Amino acid sequence: MARSGQSHILAIGGGSFRQTERHGFIEASPLLRYALDLTGQDRPRLGLLATATGDDADWLLKMYGAFRDWDVEVSHLTVFPMPNVADPREWILSQDAIYVSGGSVANLAALWRLHGLDDAFAEAWRAGVVLSGQSAGALCWHVGGNTDSFGPELRVWADGLGLLPYSCGVHYDSDPQRRELLHGSVASGELPGGYAADEGVGLHYVGTEFIQAVTVSPKGYAYRVEHDGAGGVKELRIEPRLLTA
Repeated sequence: MARSGQSHILAIGGGSFRQTERHGFIEASPLLRYALDLTGQDRPRLGLLATATGDDADWLLKMYGAFRDWDVEVSHLTVFPMPNVADPREWILSQDAIYVSGGSVANLAALWRLHGLDDAFAEAWRAGVVLSGQSAGALCWHVGGNTDSFGPELRVWADGLGLLPYSCGVHYDSDPQRRELLHGSVASGELPGGYAADEGVGLHYVGTEFIQAVTVSPKGYAYRVEHDGAGGVKELRIEPRLLTA
């Protein structure tokens, strides 16, 4: 299976899926088409993970349904009550793209390390498997960010896989706690400088370099947040590229 040789990550602040007029059904947004196009495959293999929701079967079923009309080969990896595949590392490396759902990023990271998935994802990323995800599935590739994994009040979390040497902010325009806490944790040094994404916005990295932001929301933006050298932070708004269906 030929790959580009580049390492891609698409970290999505929110908006990977949209509700349809059919009750209980969702559809994949152009953000996920963008991620799949990065594979360079006509019929990419897409691996789904919902570890952050406790491998919720209903959510996995909805995600399968969201790709029902796409030319894509979908499978999934669960760890409850045990891995559903004989060799999770081999499964991860066999995919062209990975999508990780939102939920509890702290639980996700603990379980991935318990099962050795952190090393497998790092290996897959270096091998050219496109890594993507929303919220917890975006934070996990970074050093950390802020999370509601421990309760409704957000807390700083710095236990990510660290493939990307940055902090990450998600749901940046929809949750008023997010910006303030990210600024404070970067200013204090609890987290390194990094990037944040509004709802509907994805952060695209090649290797460890931020390349561009893409969006399905005309009002969505990305942001660079970094220490200002004087005990505070500076935030630069980044204009994303608008994706269409």
